[in-house]
Amino acid sequence: MKQLSITLLLTLFMLATMQAQTQAPWKNGKLMVSEESRYLKHENGTPFFWQGDTGWLLPQRLNRDEVAYYLDQCKKAGYNVVQIQTLNGVPSINTYGQLSMTDGYNFKEIDKKGVYGYWDHMDYIVATAARNGIYIAMVPIWGGLVNSGQMNEKEAVAYGKFLANRYKDAPNIIWLIGGDIRGDKKTEVWQALAQSIRAIDANHVMSFHPRGRTTSATWFNDEPWLDFNMFQSGHRRYGQRKGDGDYPIEENTEEDNWRFVEASTKTPLKPVIDGEPSYEDIPQGLHDPNETRWNDNDIRRYAYWSVFAGSFGHTYGHNSIMQFYAPGIMPAYGADTAWWDALKDPGFNQMKHLKSLMLALPYFERVPDQSIIAGQNGERYDRAIATRGSDYLLVYNYSGRPMQIDLTKISGDKKNVWWYNPKDGALQYVGEFDNATTTFQHESGYMSGNDRVLIAIDAAKGYIETTSTSL
Repeated sequence: MKQLSITLLLTLFMLATMQAQTQAPWKNGKLMVSEESRYLKHENGTPFFWQGDTGWLLPQRLNRDEVAYYLDQCKKAGYNVVQIQTLNGVPSINTYGQLSMTDGYNFKEIDKKGVYGYWDHMDYIVATAARNGIYIAMVPIWGGLVNSGQMNEKEAVAYGKFLANRYKDAPNIIWLIGGDIRGDKKTEVWQALAQSIRAIDANHVMSFHPRGRTTSATWFNDEPWLDFNMFQSGHRRYGQRKGDGDYPIEENTEEDNWRFVEASTKTPLKPVIDGEPSYEDIPQGLHDPNETRWNDNDIRRYAYWSVFAGSFGHTYGHNSIMQFYAPGIMPAYGADTAWWDALKDPGFNQMKHLKSLMLALPYFERVPDQSIIAGQNGERYDRAIATRGSDYLLVYNYSGRPMQIDLTKISGDKKNVWWYNPKDGALQYVGEFDNATTTFQHESGYMSGNDRVLIAIDAAKGYIETTSTSL
């Protein structure tokens, strides 16, 4: 009986693994930039909407069982990308006490027989993510380490070759050069790392993860290795400068992450994404744990503002999850919730509704279009952000203020209109409207965090049934 039970368990495990593999997004082919240069897609044309989580210290903090649990929870919540910090020190050390390297950047003897080493654990993370249909967006080394001289140009070439050879055949790798750093510091090192990886691995897309309130487009937009731009809108609130000496944005625009989408729109045009917005449950301004903390309302606002302004996806973050805080570990930024409990927080579980919305409508034709908002638009939290295809439009309204919407911007003499709730994905049919400028305000009224998406679709199209209560 015991042998039968073990056999049954193994069979169930194999079936689950096979099911996960058949459902993996890369069954549609590798990721690539779409023809209009705004989005990522698979080789067979299937759209890829990036719904990312920030799991920076995953390789260092979690053991195998914890890795499996975390990635399973990510899958259930709809995430298809996890961003990790491959090295957070030189050398780095993981929960098993294994070092990432023992002799500089010489990796010839890194795999020792009979030892579950640092890179064996990294392999396990990549493979476990693959079984869950999740991409690992790998930051090879954190930027501050390079700035402090812990990797030079020659070492970057050696490290890049090692990484590329190890992971070039994994289906679920995305490369993120940099790591919370400006691209005009140690530029030669970042170029060497990117080019050495790309010379061996041409099958995975690549970007640069920049410092807060900056975008990779400033330094690398013309580089052939940069497939898409990434910006970090960061953790500051309006007017919270915090002594930044090289502040690269206009004063009192700190939370306007939609501005970074516009700033990343250069020639040649490349897709863009907010790779690090304000995290759920992190202090505003980051460094003072006594400050007000960002909540799920803020998390949704950053996500919808960015995507409706033209981003091809979004990365969520949580203070406790990104560092995998647990009791007994010295917290950063005032984290006080165990990471496994943070997985239950509302923001973490609301991001899937954005992905559902974006994939419910014609994908590649969508463009940002603020002319949809006919009247005076609001500022800061009152600002509405609009996007459209040829026969549908979407407007995100964070505060619930009245807004005038020009329904003539899309096809059709009549338009079906819904309200969509980003908190729970609920659809509320409003009715059919004439092709004219119309004022809309959700019945719940005016209040920050009372956010809704207005959906208007050519009545001749059947993308959403008028009787539907969810997507």
